[in-house]
Amino acid sequence: MSVEQWAAFLAAASLVAVSPGANNLLSLRTALQQGARDAVVGLAGRFTAFALLAAATATGLGALLLASETAFTALKWCGVGYLLVLGLRTLWGARAPRTPDEEEAAASPSQRRRHRGRARLVREEFLVAMTNPKAMLVFAAFLPQFADPARPLLPQLLALAAGYLAVEFAAALGYAYAGGRLSALRLTARVRRRFDQATGGAFLLMAGGLAAQRH
Repeated sequence: MSVEQWAAFLAAASLVAVSPGANNLLSLRTALQQGARDAVVGLAGRFTAFALLAAATATGLGALLLASETAFTALKWCGVGYLLVLGLRTLWGARAPRTPDEEEAAASPSQRRRHRGRARLVREEFLVAMTNPKAMLVFAAFLPQFADPARPLLPQLLALAAGYLAVEFAAALGYAYAGGRLSALRLTARVRRRFDQATGGAFLLMAGGLAAQRH
């Protein structure tokens, strides 16, 4: 690929990576509620899923999955189901504490860190990425558009996948940093609950949008 092709790819990849999708919203929420460090740890799940999707694309499996309406539909409804679970669980966790003592405990950093263990954070990031057909589209349909058909395809796909993962990682760090900065402001428990309510609602809207998508 020429320098011009790489520049066009990186510009397009940056737009895709910074879009406020489910994974980025999840990282932002984790950083706000538990700190940027936990959010960065959770990224291990997302990038494990992306590495698997990149490998599937490099072997041609990604294109086969996208070409199959049955496989696409099954993946879509898995994504819808998990986003619904994540949204409802987030809304349930945002219910108001009943006493002032509970209010104060919910606002303490130590309590927020215990809210979700790191293994759970990794699992959530992995499942959101792995069950999202849009992530498969990025690797199986978006990346090949920048490959030169006159040259061997596999090395180009691997290079493009590595480039996209680097851009995605930078964007994910940006969301984690933004959430960490918000967390450092020592927002009240009520404000954090409002954010959780908004996040839970966004997950439910994303589930509805994914359910409405066609192959």
